[in-house]
Amino acid sequence: MSEFTVMENQSHTCVHHISYYSSPLGVITLAADGKGLVGLWFEGQKHYGRGLSDNRQAVDTPPIRQARQWLDLYFSGRAVDFTPPLHLVGTDFQLAVWRELLTIPAGQTVTYRQIAARIARRKGVDSMSAQAVGNAVGHNPISIIIPCHRVLGTDGSLRGYAGGLERKEWLLRHEGVTLPSEPHQ
Repeated sequence: MSEFTVMENQSHTCVHHISYYSSPLGVITLAADGKGLVGLWFEGQKHYGRGLSDNRQAVDTPPIRQARQWLDLYFSGRAVDFTPPLHLVGTDFQLAVWRELLTIPAGQTVTYRQIAARIARRKGVDSMSAQAVGNAVGHNPISIIIPCHRVLGTDGSLRGYAGGLERKEWLLRHEGVTLPSEPHQ
């Protein structure tokens, strides 16, 4: 599992290296700093490139190279058994949610409510807001690698995805998830 760096209430003001990846779902922007990957966004997605400054095109930094390798494996349908180095900036709660997302295996889904219950148990509290979890999931800065697309509504329906519901559906089908609109076999 990658290291997470907590930098609450601080913006990314350091130099970021930017690279682009051509995927079956469109162009993906990869951003990294000296500590790891800080962003992975579909072109035009909600919260795209939020907080980046002093952007520089990177030919080959280790975090970007590893993220490209991860994406190559993922989109070719092969198993991915590593996580590139990640440098995430967020609140303790956001980081807890993003860590939980990393535990969801490819081809499986969970609900916002299930994530809330898991985090509540870990924190030793009775309950946690599924809506707050949804907000943290929606602000995930590293799409696909931190698999926020694997989170569904309580009724099993597709709910918001910053990259668009069509991409969320594609990613889930790519992983072999049977969605409610499909006949169960």
